[in-house]
Amino acid sequence: MKIAYVCYTTQEKYVTPGLEDEESILLQFLLQRGINLHKVIWNDPAVNWQEYDRVLLKSPWDYHENISAFYNWLDNIEAAGIPLINPYAIVKWNTDKHYLQDITAAGLPVIPSAIIKKGAQFNLHTYFEHFSTSQLIVKPCISAGAKNTFTVPLSEVADYTAILTPLVQEEAFLVQPYIPEIATEGEWSFIFLDGKFSHSVVKKPKAGDFRVQQYHGGTVHVEAPAAKHIESATAYVQQFAKDCLYARVDGVIIKEELSLMELELIEPFLFLGSHPEGYENYYKALKSYQHDTI
Repeated sequence: MKIAYVCYTTQEKYVTPGLEDEESILLQFLLQRGINLHKVIWNDPAVNWQEYDRVLLKSPWDYHENISAFYNWLDNIEAAGIPLINPYAIVKWNTDKHYLQDITAAGLPVIPSAIIKKGAQFNLHTYFEHFSTSQLIVKPCISAGAKNTFTVPLSEVADYTAILTPLVQEEAFLVQPYIPEIATEGEWSFIFLDGKFSHSVVKKPKAGDFRVQQYHGGTVHVEAPAAKHIESATAYVQQFAKDCLYARVDGVIIKEELSLMELELIEPFLFLGSHPEGYENYYKALKSYQHDTI
């Protein structure tokens, strides 16, 4: 079986000095164990996708910058009858943060959120009132890496309205209350492989910031979660990530309860090197996922 190991054309803004090159390490690890993988770029027109029996998404990290092309690519792969890992429908659903509304409707804990529709007129004051907060987080519904993500204090509504108005003409935005626990306690990432919990880390922003990404100065800490929080994270995977090889549940613990920030099912960094068996767990999950046909 020949598998396309899907990555992206490397951009410096997504590369962090000192951050493990998980993409390359995992590729070599799987090759050494006899998995027939070939690294390809998702939007490379020279790739003949018909050569592959499976398409495995690893790091198409720029998909959100070319979302129409990414949707077309997904449609073409599906039309060709080539199985995608993770599944097509779930990947498409997960590209747009409107999915948080589905998870909320299912009764699972999610950070409160509202949507500013593309092209809509908006009044940020209404969100401060709705969430009973003095600070908002506003970010595109289709985004990654904290692109066009803003923390908006009540005292600067006019300034941020001026910034956001032209951006909202281009795309929809998600509005959430600022969660102080992210700065004080950090954001948890629970890694699941073939539906089973593997390991976790806590990501913390640098002083004075709210972004936990390492290329924004955030740090990663290996911590063992409480059993109740693993159970909570598992609920999101069981209900919304069925048949997924990998899933990352990003959340924050508020009053001892886990609340979802994002469910990452497309191209998450999996922090495999943070666990002694991380890469081995991925290999075993891949073999099990396809019932040892890979």
